[in-house]
Amino acid sequence: MNSNKSVQELMDITGCVSLVTGAGGHIGKAISTALAEIGSDIILLDRQEVDLEEIREDICRNFKVDVKTIKCNLESDKEIVKVPHWIKENIGKLDILINNAAFVGERNLEGWSTEFSKQSIATWRRAIEVNMTAAFALTQGCHQLLRESDHASIINIGSIYGLYGPDLSLYKGTDMNNPAAYAASKGGLIQLSRWLATVLAPNIRVNSISPGGVIRNQPKQFVDKYIAKTPLGRMGREEDFKGAVAYLATDLSAWVTGQNIIVDGGWGVW
Repeated sequence: MNSNKSVQELMDITGCVSLVTGAGGHIGKAISTALAEIGSDIILLDRQEVDLEEIREDICRNFKVDVKTIKCNLESDKEIVKVPHWIKENIGKLDILINNAAFVGERNLEGWSTEFSKQSIATWRRAIEVNMTAAFALTQGCHQLLRESDHASIINIGSIYGLYGPDLSLYKGTDMNNPAAYAASKGGLIQLSRWLATVLAPNIRVNSISPGGVIRNQPKQFVDKYIAKTPLGRMGREEDFKGAVAYLATDLSAWVTGQNIIVDGGWGVW
């Protein structure tokens, strides 16, 4: 590497291609926009029922990059294996893979946002499939494409609950809860990142980002208690993760692999 490169040069990924899973979600859109802003073409991936066209048009309107969309059910092995073939046939290259998609369930999903004794094996399996197995399968399918890149980087989006146990007092008086499957799958994803970092080195760097709680119209009593436990005095916003993504996706982090960056407003420091 040329040690005289400027910061701007190190973070420029013009001409690179990034695949972002779960691109229709709040964080997925922020990640895709951040990568487009520093020059990457984007492949937006999400479920069939998610409308990606508005996001595609918004990115194309604001940045001079190419944006394509692909639909994939990440609970389906048969659909996942088609993704790398589609990329090879339609684009021919891949430089950055962001495993962002996550099974977060719905509060009314049976066996999900409830007390431990009522959490179901069915929802456990769905969370493991999307949050961890799909990341493994996509990485396995795409790693040959990534090996051909000079800027290959994989970023897995974990969670603070892949690192810490939950404080259930936060959820008292609400219909919210903290499913074991979410925590276990995110913890597994963080460890998978470390494993892949050694196995895919030196051609491909692999890191993870663990977001803290993001403000999403949660009940006021939950938000107030969450903020009280956060040194920076607020919940997260989607834009808070753009910097970590830009760092790990570019040559700003060219000598960084196997790391987990916690973006949580200081939640875990006390």
